[in-house]
Formats: sequence, structure tokens, C-alpha cells
Amino acid sequence: MPSSANVLQVGPLKPSLAETLRTRYGAQTLPTDAAARAEFLAGPGADITAVVTSGRTGVDAALMAALPRLGAVVNFGVGYDTTDMDAAALRGVGVSNTPDVLTDCVADTAVGLLIDTMRRFSAADRYVRTGQWSGGGTYPLTRQVSNSRVGIIGLGRIGSAIAKRLNAFGCTVSYHNRREVTDSPYTYVGSAAELAQRVDVLVIAAAGGDATSKLVDATVLDALGADGYLINIARGSVVDEAALVAALRAGRLAGAGLDVFADEPHVPAELLTMDNVVLLPHIGSGTVQTRAAMEELTLRNLDEFLSSGRLVTPVLQPGARV
Repeated sequence: MPSSANVLQVGPLKPSLAETLRTRYGAQTLPTDAAARAEFLAGPGADITAVVTSGRTGVDAALMAALPRLGAVVNFGVGYDTTDMDAAALRGVGVSNTPDVLTDCVADTAVGLLIDTMRRFSAADRYVRTGQWSGGGTYPLTRQVSNSRVGIIGLGRIGSAIAKRLNAFGCTVSYHNRREVTDSPYTYVGSAAELAQRVDVLVIAAAGGDATSKLVDATVLDALGADGYLINIARGSVVDEAALVAALRAGRLAGAGLDVFADEPHVPAELLTMDNVVLLPHIGSGTVQTRAAMEELTLRNLDEFLSSGRLVTPVLQPGARV
């Protein structure tokens, strides 16, 4: 692909993807220094037609406005809440993501995190490594996973894959969505708080963004209760993190398993010392196979846009102004 493709990388990406963008497409990288960025946007930025970014960085309205020829934001990842979709729609800028290819790995992560949190396997590993077991200690009893009541917030592709896996554990699954899923075998519940009140474990698999910001707040956490567990493999923004820390600190929640946080990579210091909390560095899709598939789909979207002006897996097709 010639350098005239005018592709811009925004934010860090998988090294092999960044290298392909540089060598095959002649992509430039948006400077992080404010002065250098302003200089770039006043010059070469005027010719940029496609941006490749990730769900951790995205493209806000100000950057879109500074790229007058921008036609598509190609996103490496399923989440796109860091890209301003209203601004994209107003400007006719297409947005793509990489759905389906990461569903299995993220669902596996959710179930693994749920098991680890309820059985406290990570804490038990530390118990052995620090010599407490050999010193004559008895590790405390934990909670059974099989036959638990599990509530899922967000019964999309990933939420459904999580539910399917939990069926094998004999779990009773219910869910909350913006709307009821037709023909779903699971019980629909009209609010997050009501769902939390009914279950032993609440799993968050909802998309991020303004519509779900702090959806799981103090009220929902109190409904989940002192015997309840929270698992989040979606976006940190969906949880009121301060309320979560307060509930855990006060013993109003039994435990939490978190792969995502409100201000990544920063994690509230209080969580670091809690043995009933399992912390992962946003690795839900972090397998060799899945990241390769995500990279391939990202490049397919970019190629399709550059050749036809369309996207393979659009969230919003280019030119679809509203």
C-alpha cells in the first residue's frame, strides 16, 4: 500500500501492527508532545484520511476536527467508547472495531477470574509462597462456584459466551440489558440493582461510554451485598470505583475480580492489599491467537476503507451522517 494512503496511528498499538502500518502504509504517528502535535496537525494532518487506534486511546472530537479529510477510525479492539461517536456521525466518519474474534478469550477470562475470585486461588498461591502453609496455617474456606446464581450486565456476544460457559457449572444465569434479548434462555431483569439483589455474582460485560458510566454504583453494590462478588471484564468506567473500594473496605462486598479500571494503568492503592480482590492488567483478549486475529481484522478494515470507502466490521459506516 503506497504512502499516499495517508494513514495515522493514534496511541500505542501492538508492535507488529504498528510496524505493518509504518512499512506497508507509510503511516505516521500522532506526536504526544503538544507542540509537535500542533505542528503535525497544521501540516501533514490536513491530508490524513484514516486513523488506526485502539480502545484505550481513541479519537476525540477535537482531533477529528483537526483532521479535515478524515474518513474512518479503524479500531484495534472491540471497545470504541474512547472515540467520540457523536462527532464521527456528524462528520460522516466511519468507525470500525474487531468483534467476534476476541469473544472466546474474553469470556474465558471472565470465567477464570470468577473462579479465582470466589475460590481465592491467587491468594492461596501467595499463602503457599510466603510460607504460611508450611508454618502450620490452615487456609480459610472459600465459596463454591458451581450452582451459583450469576447475573450478567450486557448479554451481547461476550456476555452470551460467558453465560454459555457458566451453564456447564450448573449456574443459574439472569441478565440486565438496555432491552430484553428475544428468545434468550436466561431471565431478564429490568435494572442493575434488581439483578444484583437476585444473584451471588455480578459479571459486567457491557460496553463502555456515557450510557453505562458508573452504572454499577453504590446502590447496585449494596444490593449485591456482603456475600456477593463483582467481576468486571468490560470497562472500568461502568463501575463507580470509589464506591467499589468503599464497599470492599467496609466488608459490604465479599470480593471482586477486575481486569479493567477507571484510570488505567492506575489501580486504587487500597485494592492492592486486599486478598479478596483479584487484579489483572486488562488482558481479557491477551492471547497470541486472539491478538493476531484482531490485527488481521484491523488491517482488513483499513484495506477495505482505502479501496472502497467502506468498512468490513463497521460500528458506523463512512458517510453515514446523522
